[in-house]
Amino acid sequence: MPTLRQAMNTVNKIRKPRLVINGVLLLNKPRGISSTQALGRAKWLIGAEKAGHTGTLDPLADGLLPLCFGHATKLAHDLLDADKTYVAGIVLGQSTSTGDMEGDVIFSSDAVITEQQWHDILPQFLGEIDQVPPMYSALKKDGKALYELARAGIEVEREARRITIVSLETLSFEYPNVLLKVRCSKGTYIRTLGEDMGKALGVGAHLSSLQRVGVGELDIANAMTLEELEAIPELERVKVLLPLDALLQNCPALHLAKMDAQRFVQGQRLKVDLADAPMVRVYWNNSGNEVLIGLASVFRNTLSPSKVLMTVLPSK
Repeated sequence: MPTLRQAMNTVNKIRKPRLVINGVLLLNKPRGISSTQALGRAKWLIGAEKAGHTGTLDPLADGLLPLCFGHATKLAHDLLDADKTYVAGIVLGQSTSTGDMEGDVIFSSDAVITEQQWHDILPQFLGEIDQVPPMYSALKKDGKALYELARAGIEVEREARRITIVSLETLSFEYPNVLLKVRCSKGTYIRTLGEDMGKALGVGAHLSSLQRVGVGELDIANAMTLEELEAIPELERVKVLLPLDALLQNCPALHLAKMDAQRFVQGQRLKVDLADAPMVRVYWNNSGNEVLIGLASVFRNTLSPSKVLMTVLPSK
């Protein structure tokens, strides 16, 4: 039986008709493949014409990767700003060159950390903190990815970035192994967080595993694997897609009558009786079906289109 990687290599060799499909797939990405590879495989399995993902998940990590198809790709950027939730396996007492188990051990300590000592350092990592991105990352310096420089033995200075750690929950502690649940802002590097915690304890640390379990309010419990998607009959796969607004459930909703909806999709501003909001979901009722037609902001009772998903209202 071919491996997942071998199966993915056949994607570009076998062509099939592409369909205009709109929706969202919550994918449980396996470890060992990139987000782009996972997207390509899912796009091929569903037969979609247009697809995109909502933010890269490291090849060494597994977990939730929301994939957008058709009109949903216009909403993908909005999910990039959402908080992310991870479950990280941290090994205390050893630091590696990459911050994970793939690298060489560069520091080790015989000290034994108690669970109380572990809990004592957590508050300093909550809230807004400055974090220096790791060398083994996709960030670029003078046009080159940092991980390429790191593999060549070159280390460059990186500016610290302001991030937010929303919550930290210790799921288990059996020294030297810790299982930590982290909810954080975009741009947070969990391997760096683990390393910094090891430094705070004076014993070093690295990641043994990393799983993304949440993006905004989307949860991995509702995700499926590529193998599960492939097991569904081809013509039935599109039925597992979530509607476009699955990405935006925390945003208030506004329902427009046909005339106002037509003006909205033409990019016109509208007067509305609604409180100020940076993002609002805008719908039109088409013969009993609520159709998401775009996103808007509201300021001083004025609805301003920010993203229009169609330029003409559907006839049916």
